[in-house]
Amino acid sequence: MNIKKTLMVALAVMAGAFTCMAQKFALVDMEYVLSNIADYEVANNQLEQLSQRWQKEVENVSREAETLYNNYKSQMPFLTDEQKKKSEEQIVAKEKDAMELRNKYFGPEGELYKKRQTLMKPIQEEVYNAVKKVSEERGYMCIFDRASSSDIIFASPRIDISNEVLSKLGYSK
Repeated sequence: MNIKKTLMVALAVMAGAFTCMAQKFALVDMEYVLSNIADYEVANNQLEQLSQRWQKEVENVSREAETLYNNYKSQMPFLTDEQKKKSEEQIVAKEKDAMELRNKYFGPEGELYKKRQTLMKPIQEEVYNAVKKVSEERGYMCIFDRASSSDIIFASPRIDISNEVLSKLGYSK
């Protein structure tokens, strides 16, 4: 009989320990949150306009290279070897200009990347701080981004804190 009581007490203690160790999780839909922040939309529009303007500039230089090449092809029978060489060098230089311009604007460390960092980083930090504050207030151990996780098949709407995050940011939904 003593062994049964000891075993029951041990099981009760273990069950209590596992219950205490239960961790609270939540979800936030970052796409939803960001789409409700006016500054984010403004920044996105600025980036889109810059991107389009720079893309046109790159396309213009590429078109110039293409025009040089087409002119070269049509005039090639009438050109001397020296003129051919000079035309080929101009074409190569113009193509190189287009590539350098593309890298300058759209490369990994290009102007678009830098501008995106300048415009978006403050907004992202503000959202992160709001998520962190909600997490600390409600005792969440981990918060997952519903928008970027394709692994979440179903989650109860009760654990979605997106509207709370928006409230912390001063936007009410």
